Amino acid sequence: MMIKTKAVVLRSIKFGDSKLIVDTFTEQQGRVSFVCRIPKTSHGKIKKQMFQPLSLLEVTFDHRPTVQLQHLKGVRILSPYTSLPFDSFKLGISLFLAEFLYYATKGEQYNNPLYQYIETGLLWLDGCKRDFSNFHLVFMMKLSLFLGFYPNLDDYHPGDYFDLRQACFTSSLPLHENFLQAHEAEKISLLMRMNFETMRLFEFSRTERNRCVDLMLSYYRLHIPGFPELRSLPVLKTLFV
Repeated sequence: MMIKTKAVVLRSIKFGDSKLIVDTFTEQQGRVSFVCRIPKTSHGKIKKQMFQPLSLLEVTFDHRPTVQLQHLKGVRILSPYTSLPFDSFKLGISLFLAEFLYYATKGEQYNNPLYQYIETGLLWLDGCKRDFSNFHLVFMMKLSLFLGFYPNLDDYHPGDYFDLRQACFTSSLPLHENFLQAHEAEKISLLMRMNFETMRLFEFSRTERNRCVDLMLSYYRLHIPGFPELRSLPVLKTLFV
C-alpha cells in the first residue's frame, strides 16, 4: 500500500557506504523506520541533510507490514526551519528532544494527536525569538498527556506528595520509594500549569530547571520500559543560566 505522510526525523545512522537507516514518527503510521540510499553525486533528489534530527518531512513509501525497514519512494522537506539548526541554544534543546522522542515514542502506532503536538511544538520553538529556556520542560510534561500518563492537576493540594508510579498527587505517603516530596510535587504542579505562551512568566534557575529535567526523565522511565539514560542530557544541562 502506497502511503504519503508527514514525518518527523528522530534519528539517522549510517548503514554501509551509501545508505542511512532513518527512524521517524509519522502522522499516519506512528513509528516507521526506513532504509534509504544516499546518492554520491549532488544531483540526487534524496540528500543526507534531509534527515537531520527533528527535520519535518513529507515521505512516500510502499508500506509492507511484515518488513522492518521500509523503502522510501520519495521525500521532501515539509517545513524548513529558520532558526532551530542555527541557534546554539535551540540546537541543544532539539538534539535532546530528538533523543528523548526516539525512546518516548518507541512502539507507538497511529497517534495523530501526538504527531500534531510534536510538529506544532517544534514549529513554535523555531519561530520563538526569546524566553524559551523552559520549552523542553513544558514539552516533556505535556507529551505525557498523549502517551497516557499525564497527572490530574485537579487532585493537587498544597503539601501533597506526587506518586510517580500511579501518576497522581496524594496526601498520603506512598508505600514505595517512587514519589516526590511536597516541595518537588509543587514543581510538577507548576509545570502542568505552563504552556508555550506562558512559560516565560515562570523563572527557574539552571539548578531548578535541571532538577525538573531529572524528575521528568525518572517519571518517563517508570512508565516506558527500557527508557535509558540520555547521552544528550549533559549538554542540555549546560544551557541557559
